Amino acid sequence: MGAHHPECPDRLGAINDRLISSGIDLHLAYYDAPLATREQLLRAHPSKHIEFIEQSAPKHGIVHVDPDTAMNSGTWNAALRSAGAGVLATDLVMQGAVSTAFCAVRPPGHHAERTKPMGFCFFNNVAIAALHGIEAWGLERVAIVDFDVHHGNGTEDIFSGNDKVLMVSTFQHPFYPFCGTDHPAANMLNIPLPAGTRGDAFRQVVSDIWLPRLYAFAPQLIYISAGFDAHYEDDMASLGLVESDYSWVTQQIMEVAASSAQGRIVSMLEGGYALSAMARSVAAHIKVLADL
Repeated sequence: MGAHHPECPDRLGAINDRLISSGIDLHLAYYDAPLATREQLLRAHPSKHIEFIEQSAPKHGIVHVDPDTAMNSGTWNAALRSAGAGVLATDLVMQGAVSTAFCAVRPPGHHAERTKPMGFCFFNNVAIAALHGIEAWGLERVAIVDFDVHHGNGTEDIFSGNDKVLMVSTFQHPFYPFCGTDHPAANMLNIPLPAGTRGDAFRQVVSDIWLPRLYAFAPQLIYISAGFDAHYEDDMASLGLVESDYSWVTQQIMEVAASSAQGRIVSMLEGGYALSAMARSVAAHIKVLADL
Protein backbone atom coordinates (compact mmCIF):
# COMPACT_ATOMS: atom_id res chain seq x y z
CA MET A 1 0.00 0.00 0.00
CA GLY A 2 3.03 2.25 -0.18
CA ALA A 3 6.08 3.07 1.90
CA HIS A 4 5.56 3.21 5.66
CA HIS A 5 1.98 1.91 5.46
CA PRO A 6 1.16 -0.33 8.44
CA GLU A 7 -0.57 -2.96 6.24
CA CYS A 8 2.74 -4.14 4.84
CA PRO A 9 4.29 -7.38 3.50
CA ASP A 10 6.40 -7.69 6.65
CA ARG A 11 3.27 -8.75 8.52
CA LEU A 12 3.17 -12.18 6.89
CA GLY A 13 6.94 -12.51 7.11
CA ALA A 14 6.81 -11.89 10.85
CA ILE A 15 4.15 -14.57 11.27
CA ASN A 16 6.12 -17.13 9.26
CA ASP A 17 9.32 -16.36 11.18
CA ARG A 18 7.55 -16.79 14.51
CA LEU A 19 5.96 -20.08 13.51
CA ILE A 20 9.37 -21.40 12.47
CA SER A 21 11.26 -20.13 15.53
CA SER A 22 8.64 -21.58 17.88
CA GLY A 23 8.59 -24.95 16.11
CA ILE A 24 4.86 -24.71 15.48
CA ASP A 25 5.39 -24.87 11.72
CA LEU A 26 6.42 -28.53 12.00
CA HIS A 27 2.90 -29.42 13.09
CA LEU A 28 1.03 -27.56 10.34
CA ALA A 29 -0.12 -28.46 6.84
CA TYR A 30 0.42 -25.59 4.41
CA TYR A 31 -1.84 -24.81 1.44
CA ASP A 32 -1.49 -22.19 -1.28
CA ALA A 33 -4.68 -20.20 -1.61
CA PRO A 34 -6.42 -20.19 -4.99
CA LEU A 35 -7.85 -17.08 -6.62
CA ALA A 36 -11.48 -16.59 -5.66
CA THR A 37 -13.84 -16.97 -8.60
CA ARG A 38 -16.29 -14.33 -9.73
CA GLU A 39 -19.15 -16.57 -8.60
CA GLN A 40 -17.69 -16.72 -5.09
CA LEU A 41 -17.18 -12.94 -4.94
CA LEU A 42 -20.72 -12.27 -6.18
CA ARG A 43 -22.19 -13.95 -3.10
CA ALA A 44 -20.93 -10.99 -1.02
CA HIS A 45 -20.43 -8.16 -3.52
CA PRO A 46 -22.33 -6.93 -6.60
CA SER A 47 -20.65 -6.98 -9.98
CA LYS A 48 -20.19 -3.18 -9.94
CA HIS A 49 -18.02 -3.45 -6.82
CA ILE A 50 -15.91 -6.23 -8.31
CA GLU A 51 -15.47 -4.30 -11.56
CA PHE A 52 -14.53 -1.13 -9.66
CA ILE A 53 -11.75 -2.94 -7.80
CA GLU A 54 -10.46 -4.60 -10.97
CA GLN A 55 -10.52 -1.37 -12.96
CA SER A 56 -8.89 0.63 -10.15
CA ALA A 57 -5.77 -1.55 -10.09
CA PRO A 58 -2.92 0.35 -11.77
CA LYS A 59 -0.38 -1.18 -14.10
CA HIS A 60 2.32 0.88 -12.41
CA GLY A 61 2.59 2.86 -9.20
CA ILE A 62 -0.05 3.23 -6.51
CA VAL A 63 -3.62 4.54 -6.57
CA HIS A 64 -5.89 5.14 -3.57
CA VAL A 65 -9.51 3.97 -3.38
CA ASP A 66 -9.86 5.85 -0.09
CA PRO A 67 -7.38 7.88 1.99
CA ASP A 68 -6.17 4.75 3.85
CA THR A 69 -6.52 2.10 1.17
CA ALA A 70 -4.19 1.86 -1.82
CA MET A 71 -3.66 -0.49 -4.76
CA ASN A 72 -0.62 -1.40 -6.82
CA SER A 73 -0.26 -3.74 -9.79
CA GLY A 74 -0.37 -6.82 -7.55
CA THR A 75 -3.31 -5.86 -5.36
CA TRP A 76 -6.04 -7.35 -7.56
CA ASN A 77 -4.55 -10.83 -7.48
CA ALA A 78 -3.65 -10.51 -3.80
CA ALA A 79 -7.24 -9.58 -2.95
CA LEU A 80 -8.57 -12.51 -4.99
CA ARG A 81 -6.16 -14.87 -3.26
CA SER A 82 -7.07 -13.55 0.21
CA ALA A 83 -10.73 -14.27 -0.52
CA GLY A 84 -9.84 -17.61 -2.08
CA ALA A 85 -8.01 -18.68 1.08
CA GLY A 86 -11.23 -18.62 3.09
CA VAL A 87 -13.05 -20.57 0.40
CA LEU A 88 -10.36 -23.27 0.33
CA ALA A 89 -10.26 -23.40 4.14
CA THR A 90 -14.04 -23.88 4.20
CA ASP A 91 -13.76 -26.76 1.75
CA LEU A 92 -10.96 -28.35 3.77
CA VAL A 93 -12.83 -28.30 7.08
CA MET A 94 -16.11 -29.41 5.50
CA GLN A 95 -14.37 -32.28 3.71
CA GLY A 96 -12.78 -33.34 6.99
CA ALA A 97 -9.23 -32.89 5.64
CA VAL A 98 -8.55 -30.63 8.63
CA SER A 99 -10.69 -29.56 11.58
CA THR A 100 -9.32 -26.02 11.88
CA ALA A 101 -7.58 -23.62 9.51
CA PHE A 102 -5.79 -20.29 9.83
CA CYS A 103 -5.60 -18.10 6.72
CA ALA A 104 -2.51 -15.87 6.79
CA VAL A 105 -3.79 -13.36 4.28
CA ARG A 106 -3.41 -9.78 3.23
CA PRO A 107 -5.13 -7.59 2.31
CA PRO A 108 -7.58 -8.04 5.20
CA GLY A 109 -11.32 -7.94 4.60
CA HIS A 110 -13.71 -7.16 7.43
CA HIS A 111 -14.10 -3.44 6.62
CA ALA A 112 -15.11 -4.11 3.01
CA GLU A 113 -18.84 -3.45 2.76
CA ARG A 114 -21.03 -4.94 0.08
CA THR A 115 -20.38 -2.01 -2.27
CA LYS A 116 -17.44 -0.16 -0.69
CA PRO A 117 -13.73 -0.91 -0.19
CA MET A 118 -12.28 0.78 2.89
CA GLY A 119 -9.94 0.38 5.84
CA PHE A 120 -7.21 -1.53 3.91
CA CYS A 121 -9.90 -3.97 2.64
CA PHE A 122 -11.18 -4.67 -0.89
CA PHE A 123 -13.25 -7.86 -0.65
CA ASN A 124 -14.77 -9.14 2.57
CA ASN A 125 -12.78 -12.34 2.95
CA VAL A 126 -14.66 -13.78 5.92
CA ALA A 127 -18.06 -12.98 4.41
CA ILE A 128 -17.11 -14.65 1.12
CA ALA A 129 -15.93 -17.71 3.04
CA ALA A 130 -19.05 -17.86 5.21
CA LEU A 131 -21.35 -17.51 2.21
CA HIS A 132 -19.43 -20.31 0.52
CA GLY A 133 -20.18 -22.47 3.55
CA ILE A 134 -23.86 -21.58 3.31
CA GLU A 135 -24.28 -21.80 -0.46
CA ALA A 136 -21.88 -24.58 -1.45
CA TRP A 137 -22.13 -26.73 1.67
CA GLY A 138 -25.72 -26.09 2.74
CA LEU A 139 -24.89 -24.81 6.22
CA GLU A 140 -27.84 -23.30 8.06
CA ARG A 141 -26.05 -21.76 11.05
CA VAL A 142 -22.67 -20.04 10.75
CA ALA A 143 -21.05 -17.91 13.44
CA ILE A 144 -18.51 -15.15 12.86
CA VAL A 145 -16.36 -14.09 15.82
CA ASP A 146 -14.51 -10.79 15.35
CA PHE A 147 -12.02 -9.66 18.02
CA ASP A 148 -10.18 -7.09 15.88
CA VAL A 149 -9.75 -3.73 17.61
CA HIS A 150 -11.83 -2.12 14.84
CA HIS A 151 -15.49 -2.97 14.27
CA GLY A 152 -16.12 -5.28 11.33
CA ASN A 153 -18.53 -2.88 9.67
CA GLY A 154 -18.29 -4.61 6.30
CA THR A 155 -19.21 -8.00 7.72
CA GLU A 156 -22.12 -6.42 9.56
CA ASP A 157 -23.25 -4.65 6.37
CA ILE A 158 -23.28 -7.91 4.43
CA PHE A 159 -24.95 -10.12 7.06
CA SER A 160 -27.24 -7.77 8.99
CA GLY A 161 -30.62 -9.49 9.33
CA ASN A 162 -29.41 -12.83 7.90
CA ASP A 163 -30.74 -15.44 10.32
CA LYS A 164 -28.23 -18.04 9.10
CA VAL A 165 -25.37 -15.96 10.52
CA LEU A 166 -24.61 -14.85 14.07
CA MET A 167 -21.82 -12.30 14.39
CA VAL A 168 -20.30 -11.58 17.79
CA SER A 169 -17.67 -8.88 18.09
CA THR A 170 -15.67 -6.69 20.41
CA PHE A 171 -14.00 -3.47 19.31
CA GLN A 172 -12.66 -0.22 20.71
CA HIS A 173 -15.26 2.54 20.68
CA PRO A 174 -15.39 5.37 19.82
CA PHE A 175 -12.82 4.48 17.18
CA TYR A 176 -12.56 3.84 13.44
CA PRO A 177 -14.88 3.08 11.65
CA PHE A 178 -17.11 4.84 14.22
CA CYS A 179 -20.09 2.50 13.99
CA GLY A 180 -21.53 -0.71 15.35
CA THR A 181 -23.44 0.71 18.30
CA ASP A 182 -26.59 2.20 16.74
CA HIS A 183 -29.42 -0.36 16.69
CA PRO A 184 -27.61 -3.40 15.26
CA ALA A 185 -29.76 -6.20 13.85
CA ALA A 186 -30.79 -9.07 16.10
CA ASN A 187 -28.11 -11.35 14.63
CA MET A 188 -25.34 -8.86 15.50
CA LEU A 189 -23.90 -8.98 19.01
CA ASN A 190 -21.58 -5.97 19.04
CA ILE A 191 -19.73 -5.18 22.29
CA PRO A 192 -17.94 -1.82 22.22
CA LEU A 193 -15.02 -1.49 24.63
CA PRO A 194 -13.58 1.79 25.92
CA ALA A 195 -9.94 2.67 25.36
CA GLY A 196 -7.74 1.13 28.01
CA THR A 197 -9.76 -2.08 28.36
CA ARG A 198 -7.53 -4.93 29.53
CA GLY A 199 -7.76 -8.67 29.22
CA ASP A 200 -9.80 -9.29 32.37
CA ALA A 201 -12.65 -7.10 31.15
CA PHE A 202 -12.46 -8.61 27.66
CA ARG A 203 -12.68 -12.11 29.11
CA GLN A 204 -15.68 -11.13 31.21
CA VAL A 205 -17.51 -9.87 28.12
CA VAL A 206 -16.74 -13.07 26.23
CA SER A 207 -17.85 -15.27 29.15
CA ASP A 208 -21.00 -13.35 30.06
CA ILE A 209 -22.26 -12.18 26.67
CA TRP A 210 -20.63 -13.96 23.71
CA LEU A 211 -20.58 -17.54 24.88
CA PRO A 212 -24.25 -17.88 25.91
CA ARG A 213 -25.35 -16.58 22.47
CA LEU A 214 -22.89 -18.79 20.62
CA TYR A 215 -23.90 -21.95 22.48
CA ALA A 216 -27.60 -21.14 22.01
CA PHE A 217 -27.08 -20.54 18.28
CA ALA A 218 -25.23 -23.88 17.90
CA PRO A 219 -23.20 -22.95 14.80
CA GLN A 220 -22.25 -25.67 12.34
CA LEU A 221 -19.04 -23.81 11.43
CA ILE A 222 -17.28 -20.92 13.15
CA TYR A 223 -15.31 -18.24 11.33
CA ILE A 224 -12.94 -15.89 13.14
CA SER A 225 -12.01 -12.42 11.97
CA ALA A 226 -8.72 -12.62 13.82
CA GLY A 227 -7.33 -9.14 14.28
CA PHE A 228 -4.47 -8.77 16.75
CA ASP A 229 -4.38 -4.98 16.92
CA ALA A 230 -6.07 -4.97 20.35
CA HIS A 231 -2.66 -6.03 21.73
CA TYR A 232 -1.27 -3.52 24.19
CA GLU A 233 1.91 -3.09 22.10
CA ASP A 234 -0.06 -2.02 19.01
CA ASP A 235 0.06 1.76 19.00
CA MET A 236 -2.61 2.12 16.31
CA ALA A 237 -5.22 1.51 19.02
CA SER A 238 -5.62 1.65 22.80
CA LEU A 239 -6.78 -1.72 24.12
CA GLY A 240 -4.61 -3.92 26.33
CA LEU A 241 -4.83 -7.56 25.32
CA VAL A 242 -1.82 -9.90 25.45
CA GLU A 243 -0.99 -13.29 23.97
CA SER A 244 -2.63 -15.21 26.80
CA ASP A 245 -5.92 -13.41 26.11
CA TYR A 246 -5.83 -14.55 22.48
CA SER A 247 -5.04 -18.11 23.59
CA TRP A 248 -7.91 -18.01 26.06
CA VAL A 249 -10.55 -16.68 23.66
CA THR A 250 -9.42 -19.18 21.01
CA GLN A 251 -9.91 -21.99 23.53
CA GLN A 252 -13.44 -20.75 24.28
CA ILE A 253 -14.25 -20.73 20.55
CA MET A 254 -12.77 -24.22 20.20
CA GLU A 255 -15.12 -25.47 22.90
CA VAL A 256 -18.16 -23.96 21.17
CA ALA A 257 -17.04 -25.56 17.90
CA ALA A 258 -16.64 -28.92 19.61
CA SER A 259 -20.18 -28.73 20.97
CA SER A 260 -22.03 -28.08 17.71
CA ALA A 261 -19.66 -27.71 14.73
CA GLN A 262 -17.66 -30.93 14.86
CA GLY A 263 -14.70 -28.75 15.84
CA ARG A 264 -14.74 -26.86 12.53
CA ILE A 265 -13.14 -23.40 12.64
CA VAL A 266 -11.80 -21.16 9.88
CA SER A 267 -9.76 -18.22 11.19
CA MET A 268 -8.74 -15.35 8.91
CA LEU A 269 -6.12 -12.71 9.64
CA GLU A 270 -7.45 -9.17 9.84
CA GLY A 271 -5.48 -6.44 11.65
CA GLY A 272 -2.34 -6.40 13.75
CA TYR A 273 0.43 -3.92 12.98
CA ALA A 274 3.00 -4.19 15.79
CA LEU A 275 4.94 -6.94 14.04
CA SER A 276 6.40 -8.79 17.02
CA ALA A 277 3.20 -8.60 19.08
CA MET A 278 1.08 -9.69 16.14
CA ALA A 279 3.37 -12.61 15.30
CA ARG A 280 3.47 -13.80 18.93
CA SER A 281 -0.30 -13.50 19.18
CA VAL A 282 -0.90 -15.38 15.92
CA ALA A 283 1.42 -18.15 17.12
CA ALA A 284 -0.52 -18.38 20.40
CA HIS A 285 -3.80 -18.47 18.46
CA ILE A 286 -2.60 -21.16 16.05
CA LYS A 287 -1.14 -23.25 18.87
CA VAL A 288 -4.61 -23.55 20.39
CA LEU A 289 -6.31 -24.09 17.02
CA ALA A 290 -3.87 -26.90 16.27
CA ASP A 291 -4.28 -28.37 19.80
CA LEU A 292 -0.54 -28.23 20.45
